[in-house]
Amino acid sequence: MAERIDCDIAVIGGGSGGLSVAAGAALMGASTVLIERGRMGGDCLNYGCVPSKALIAAARHAAHWRQSAKLGIRYDEPDIDFPAVMRHVKDTIATIAPHDSAERFAALGVRVLQAEARFAGPDLLQAGATTIRARRIVIATGSTPAIPPIPGLDTIPFLTNETVFDLTEPPIHLMILGGGPIGVELAQAFRRIGVRVTLIERLTCLAREDAELGSLLIDTLREDGVVLHERTEVTQAENTVSGIVLTLRHADGGIDRIAGSHLLVATGRNPNLESLDLARGGVAADTRGVTVDRRLRSTNKRVFAIGDATGLSPFTHTASYHAGVVLKNALFRLPATADHSLIPRVTYGDPELAAVGLNETEARARHNRITILRWPFAENDRARAEGRTDGLVKAIVSPRGRILGAAIVGAEAGELIQPWILAMQKRLGIGAMQGLLVPYPNRGEAAKRAAADFYRPKLFSPLTRRIVQFLARFD
Repeated sequence: MAERIDCDIAVIGGGSGGLSVAAGAALMGASTVLIERGRMGGDCLNYGCVPSKALIAAARHAAHWRQSAKLGIRYDEPDIDFPAVMRHVKDTIATIAPHDSAERFAALGVRVLQAEARFAGPDLLQAGATTIRARRIVIATGSTPAIPPIPGLDTIPFLTNETVFDLTEPPIHLMILGGGPIGVELAQAFRRIGVRVTLIERLTCLAREDAELGSLLIDTLREDGVVLHERTEVTQAENTVSGIVLTLRHADGGIDRIAGSHLLVATGRNPNLESLDLARGGVAADTRGVTVDRRLRSTNKRVFAIGDATGLSPFTHTASYHAGVVLKNALFRLPATADHSLIPRVTYGDPELAAVGLNETEARARHNRITILRWPFAENDRARAEGRTDGLVKAIVSPRGRILGAAIVGAEAGELIQPWILAMQKRLGIGAMQGLLVPYPNRGEAAKRAAADFYRPKLFSPLTRRIVQFLARFD
């Protein structure tokens, strides 16, 4: 039966950002409707962050097993039960799912509608047979895999991140298109659990990241046995009796044909906006996402957009950050704005690669003078004790000690980057990192050592020596 609902705030999309808005609004007393056409939890829970990290954890255990001989512990080659690994992935999703469930949000006071939403007016939504009039509307519809226009690709049963975790048998040869974080993470993970993997990237892998640090992770992929084709274009895809065949054109003009059992497409994301009928809501958008101002308001000031729907920063933590900005604007009428300059990012390979702020290339383009600070984990006692000395801390600093960016490649880099994020968010200079008291032995000491290099030229200069020698004359 047709139903009419009037509410303070309506959220379209039950992914991480939409759930954060809905929970926050309901707990603060706003009447809230959440509309989700698919699985609660969205891409992050069901197809992205959670399943990929569960797979990576299994792959890392297999790698550590193989690498333990250097610590004096020897094992046979690990016996990998692929169906059991994928059950672990599914079990991880199932364990977290109740936190994102419709039942939990209903208990918080959110009216949850399992339907596809579309605009019927500037403040009006239609979700199935239900009409919702809302004072404020939030578009949190996430994104889906972008499929490149490769001739023949539409005839092939290729995989994306939405289907790859449904595999129950190991691919004989997995070919992956795309050398961004998703492609790199899954290439390494599948290779470490025994799958033959070829990774193909049109430009260079991890092109967004610092080239020096990104190359260390890519070198590890090669050591793991991943076959990499960078600066390579796929010109044709075919489904043949012997498997999926790709025609490759390399940067030097050479042509190759490679065959595999499975093809995974990981070449970017497109916002989920096609079914919303945005024009009826007075909401402008382009191929990147909904057009928003710094307050995340669309061209219809009653309507906000967050997360992947904006095309601004494709991370789960960005969507959660956006949720906080929208709640301040929508509920409290505060002119809160989103600052995307300090959104951190992590590629969860092994070693991990984490970064915040500008990389070296960006910093040199924007600033006349910069100082590059480095400290390798090969000089860190904890890393030496663990036999994991690969990687380094790298910071980019202005002449006056302002931190412009920081990046870490190494074990637990995603954890180690967090003090740098805090320092940059609070506008603390490099001196704050140098003065940080850290427990010994700990990998975090590498950040302190890198920061100390900023002061080393002055601290150990001839002038300092003369001052110390002069002062030594007095009791």
